[in-house]
Amino acid sequence: MLVSEYFGCTPVGLDFLEQSPNVFLSEEVVRATPEQIFDVFEDANAWTVWAMPIQKVEWTSPQPYGIGTTRSVHMMGGLIGYEEFVAWERGKRMAFTFVGASKPATEKFLEDYRVTDLGDGRCRVQWYMALEVKGFSRHLSFLTRPIMRALNRRMFRKFKNYTEAYALRDQTSQAEAS
Repeated sequence: MLVSEYFGCTPVGLDFLEQSPNVFLSEEVVRATPEQIFDVFEDANAWTVWAMPIQKVEWTSPQPYGIGTTRSVHMMGGLIGYEEFVAWERGKRMAFTFVGASKPATEKFLEDYRVTDLGDGRCRVQWYMALEVKGFSRHLSFLTRPIMRALNRRMFRKFKNYTEAYALRDQTSQAEAS
């Protein structure tokens, strides 16, 4: 990677959700176990199916994943986000922040995924995204917030559908193996 392709971001912790004016929440009840949901989160290819802008995910830390794990996420428009996980409790919660990006537009960025087992083969999954942008874009946030909110909800419905299909395949293969 050329140095000119890397722009540092300000890494943030979970408290950024209470500090940023740009916080987006999407929530779905998913027919899957917490373990199956995390199987999908850990599958690099799955992100390219349900998260519209993502074209490629590269885990840059070995398993098992945890706090401090890193990955690079390649998105539309040539943006690469360099992420570090600030929370990881498999089956319950994972969150990451940008430590850098291939374009200079992002100042701070955090995603936080929370999984609550409802006890009946379903889980509530909450996805928080918080960000602050640099430059002229920060003056347009009031215009882009409704668009971001709608796009995130659409993506998270795709996450639900993808994860439920994965869980059904997983259950079927486990039943056949028994």
